[in-house]
Order: sequence, then C-alpha cells, then structure tokens
Amino acid sequence: MPNSELQYGIHPGLRFASLLDGRGACRDLGWPDIKVWRPEDGVIWLHLERDHPEAQRWLREESGIDPVIVDALMAEEARPRVEDYDDALLIVLRGVNRHDPENPEDLVPVRLWIDRSRVISLRDKEHYMMALREIREALIKGRGPIGPGELFARIADRIMRHVEPVVAELEDQVDQLEETIEQIDTTIVRDRLAEYRSHAIQLRRYLAPQREALYRLQLEDATWLTKRDKVRVREVTDRTLRFLEDLDAIRDRTMILHEDLTAMVSERISTTAARLTAITAMALPPTLIAGFYGMNLEGIPFWSSP
Repeated sequence: MPNSELQYGIHPGLRFASLLDGRGACRDLGWPDIKVWRPEDGVIWLHLERDHPEAQRWLREESGIDPVIVDALMAEEARPRVEDYDDALLIVLRGVNRHDPENPEDLVPVRLWIDRSRVISLRDKEHYMMALREIREALIKGRGPIGPGELFARIADRIMRHVEPVVAELEDQVDQLEETIEQIDTTIVRDRLAEYRSHAIQLRRYLAPQREALYRLQLEDATWLTKRDKVRVREVTDRTLRFLEDLDAIRDRTMILHEDLTAMVSERISTTAARLTAITAMALPPTLIAGFYGMNLEGIPFWSSP
C-alpha cells in the first residue's frame, strides 16, 4: 500500500484518498479512481491541498459541489464555523501547524465538506496537521473509522488533543515565571508576561468560535452523524471549553503578575529613595560646615589663617 507522500508525488494536489471498507480499514485511490467513484462504492475520504491548481480544478469542475461552497472552501481566511446544506456540512476547524513549531499558538485551518458518502478535507501546502495523519495511519492498520460521522468525530478529537499540550506548556511557563519573578530582570519579566498574554489571547481567538461550531454540530440533523458520533463531539466540545477556561486563567494570572511586578518595582524605588534620603541627611552637616568655612568673609573663625 503506498504511503501518502509517495501518492502525493504521483497525484499532484492530492495528499491521499482513502476508500473506507466499513470495517476500519481502507484502500488507497488516485485521481483516475476518484473520477470513476460512485457513492455506492463506499465512503471516500479525500485530503487535498487547497492552494494546488489541480485540486482547485477538480473541486470546481468535477466534484459536483455547489460553486458557492467551493468558494467558501477556497477562502483565504477561514474562521471556525459550521454551515449545513441539506444533508451535508461545511466545517472549518483550527489545529496546530507542525511545520511551524516556533509558533504553536498560530492555529491553522482545516476545511471539511462532509456528506453521507464523502469527506473532503483541505489544507494549505505549508501547513501540516499530525491529527489527520494519525487517523490515516489508523485506517491503514485497520483500526480507523467506519463512516463519515465517526471520521469527523475522530478528526475533531485529534485536533483538540494536539492543542492540549500547547495550552499546558503555556500554563507551565506562567507557573515558572510566577515562581522566579523576583529573581529575573524586570524588563525580561515584562516581555515574557506580554508574550504569554498575547499567546493566550491568540489561542482564545480561535478556540472560542471553534467551541461554538462544535456545540452547533450536536444540534445538526445530518443523517450520517449518529448519536454516538454526537456524544464524541460533545466530549471534544467540553474539552475545548476547559481549554478556554485555562486560557482565561492564564490571561488573568499574567495581569495579576504584571500588577505584582509594578508594585514590586515601586517598592524598590521607594526603598532606594529612602536610602538616598538617609545618606543625604547624613552628609548634610559636613556639607554645611564645609560651606560655612568656604565663605571668604571677615569674622569667620580662622578667616585669616593660611
């Protein structure tokens, strides 16, 4: 069975195409197989590159999807959302980009079009989600999803599993800064607090609408989305809510730490000012005497002494 990278080299724009056998396994397909596929052949999962000309041409000319929906799938900016079209759903989720480990908080979109016999997922060429690859490998091993509803539930679950360590690491960084705030240079502390707060806000910007989208899925009447699938989506929704609460706590903690830092700096300034005042007071008598004897006036004791 060819792996996804090899298949991509043979079929440009197509990361992989898998025909689910309904028992947890799959069969790999290429562009020629996709063109002759029919719904009665089984559920098919196509993973495409959104920005590849061949994938774009197939979506617009051969997929049979409404042009308005294709435009939504091709949009540059993709906010997490769910839109229903008869018995199909347009879904956009955000996940961790493994091609950019330096900015894990910059979640990238995966666009999905799902109906009862077809799942189409799209990502940009420079984006890479481990979540989709893990599901693909499970299918190859015969332990994958059996239908479109379970496939989507697994995609949502895996995406949020990879977001969890990003939030946890941000929490650890704030914990460490809180413990060492008095031992680090003030400028460094301010920069780190601003950075952590910015990361928390950016993650929340994506996860808040994602939670709303996942919640809406529980209310959809798509025939291919079973009760079990909805239960699994509900668990993912609850986990997303917990991440949002953690991000709110991180944001609040960084604000409190910033206030503590400001108070600590003010206290240091006050202490330094008090010490300078004491030194000035101690130096005042000698200064007064020196100034007194520095006056060149008749009548000052020893004014005529060399």
